[in-house]
Amino acid sequence: MTRTLAVLLLSVALPVQAGEIWVTNEKDDTVSVIDVDTLEVTRTYETGERPRGITFSKDFSRVYICASDSDTVQVMDPATGEILHELPSGEDPEQFVLAPDDRHLYIANEDDAVTTVVDTETRSVVAQINVGIEPEGMAVSPDGKIAITTSETTNMAHWIATATQSLFANTLVDSRPRHAEFTADGAQLWVSSEIGGTITVFTTADQAEVGKVRFEITGVSADLVQPVGFKFSPDGKKVFVALGPANHVAVVDATTLAVEKYILVGRRVWHMAFSPDNSKLFTTNGVSGDVTVIDVASEEAVKSIKVGRFPWGAAMRPTKG
Repeated sequence: MTRTLAVLLLSVALPVQAGEIWVTNEKDDTVSVIDVDTLEVTRTYETGERPRGITFSKDFSRVYICASDSDTVQVMDPATGEILHELPSGEDPEQFVLAPDDRHLYIANEDDAVTTVVDTETRSVVAQINVGIEPEGMAVSPDGKIAITTSETTNMAHWIATATQSLFANTLVDSRPRHAEFTADGAQLWVSSEIGGTITVFTTADQAEVGKVRFEITGVSADLVQPVGFKFSPDGKKVFVALGPANHVAVVDATTLAVEKYILVGRRVWHMAFSPDNSKLFTTNGVSGDVTVIDVASEEAVKSIKVGRFPWGAAMRPTKG
């Protein structure tokens, strides 16, 4: 068999994977769906009031949307945009995370200072855990044993044992923590602090602080550099950090914690999602009402896509072309 024929057969055997980026527009009460190949909005669906957090089930057959001002989590069919049902969520759900079991949602309730745990199959609340004031960020460890809630006013990351749905540790971070992520191996937890202007890194095993990421952009006032959402690269070597009203995304070395580059994006960048093949990164820019597309290989912004008013959350859905 010739090499050309082998390549041709391989390309036929493997289906082309396309994809979509789903973006919540908190002022329009909608989600915009972007095709990752054409880089165009293909459809828009109505949601409850002030949609923010968004995530998919493992098989991508359901999309969960935090309708913050409707005090509910909506479950939508991504194929049709139909709201299938709603889940109890506590007041003002901001962000949430789906546990690795694909069943339990951990929801930050900003107005109630609690984390609500919802069973998506029985559609019932299985626990409410008291945390700090104004909880927002949520994360679950890859093994599903630890959930994290960050509280914006208490300035803490709260560590929850999922087996008992109870707190076992509280760790201080800088002012107004917004987002949390575990590394892929679960060994570290990263927490962004919007007003503090930092990301704090902890070791999961003992909750010890091991370092901080700090940011400084030439020509941008320090008080505008406000890290919020961030994403690890697929190989775990880099972290892309949205810097809010600084209108930049920082590229951070995950080992040294040094900032390697700043990428100019739209105004008031909030959150991000990778394309299915990880070649593109899409950022939600609240004030400019658009999404910036970053080419991951070159670390350059390549396009801006208009969506609804005040885009906030982003999630990826693969589709087969």
